[in-house]
Amino acid sequence: MSAIALHRVTKRFETGGLAVDDLTLEVEPGELLVVLGPSGSGKSTVLRLIAGLDEPTAGEIHIGGRDVTSDPPQARDLAMVFQNYALYPHKTVRDNLAFGLRMRRVDPAEVAARVDDTARLLEIDALLDRKPAQLSGGQRQRVALGRALVRQPRAFLLDEPLSNLDPILRASTRAELALLHRRLGTTMVYVTHDQEEAMTLGTRIAVMRDGRLEQLDTPLEVFRRPANVFVARFVGSPAMNVWRSAGVDVGIRPHDVELTAPGAGEADGRVEIVEQLGAATLVHVRAGAPHTELVRVVVAADRAIAVQERVGLRLRPDRLHSFDERTGQRLSA
Repeated sequence: MSAIALHRVTKRFETGGLAVDDLTLEVEPGELLVVLGPSGSGKSTVLRLIAGLDEPTAGEIHIGGRDVTSDPPQARDLAMVFQNYALYPHKTVRDNLAFGLRMRRVDPAEVAARVDDTARLLEIDALLDRKPAQLSGGQRQRVALGRALVRQPRAFLLDEPLSNLDPILRASTRAELALLHRRLGTTMVYVTHDQEEAMTLGTRIAVMRDGRLEQLDTPLEVFRRPANVFVARFVGSPAMNVWRSAGVDVGIRPHDVELTAPGAGEADGRVEIVEQLGAATLVHVRAGAPHTELVRVVVAADRAIAVQERVGLRLRPDRLHSFDERTGQRLSA
């Protein structure tokens, strides 16, 4: 039985805009499913539909095998974590964690025990008497997670919870969240536009565009076998090179292209841009006759390369991807 299931769910707003279009999606018990997509893809609307904050125009939503399509949020036994933390500024961390349990009239002794256990789990037990204004962004995010954890809900819904953190703190908090999920084994649905978060966190990734599901698979499979040109370009950094060739769109990732001496590869070109990325260098080569394609190539950071230098390009044949020119769908095995 799926922990969460959406069956042919559509959400059309009163203005006529279509946010989610005929979506069927199942979240397995204990998995961390990442819903990934650009702005306007419908990913946050999916989370709101699961939570009961929005009502679908058509279709059904099931939680634990029960139809909850018309149930209010409080009847779904889900906990939601927002990107703005949504903490009560006048309450201490302890009171923020305990608030939901007290509203449900849970026994005070159990409230205290759950708060203490959750605080220790998230390593915020030393912060229990502070107020949100006295916490760093990362500490506030842990409190927001703790407020969800302490309820022991059926599943967690996380709406871009790390987007307000600086890059270093974001990376460390992401790692903590992955460890936390592994430790708890609780069902989580995590919405983000950040593909790095999706690749490192997700048990599976649901890639969305314009309200529709483009691909649902493990992170590695989405990266290695993108279902179409959109997924190929959206997942992976730097983005996949895609160009038209004999009626087919052909793609290859920048890491699978090698710079050679002119004439030693499949094509020649001239270096237009060199970007130092620290651990590697990203080279943009204008290639082909009459030098129309801009091909991205990742090389070692210590590789000497200059703008306007003539180079050859060698493509790994086993890493080429073929897509239907008209539909954009994957053709190769």
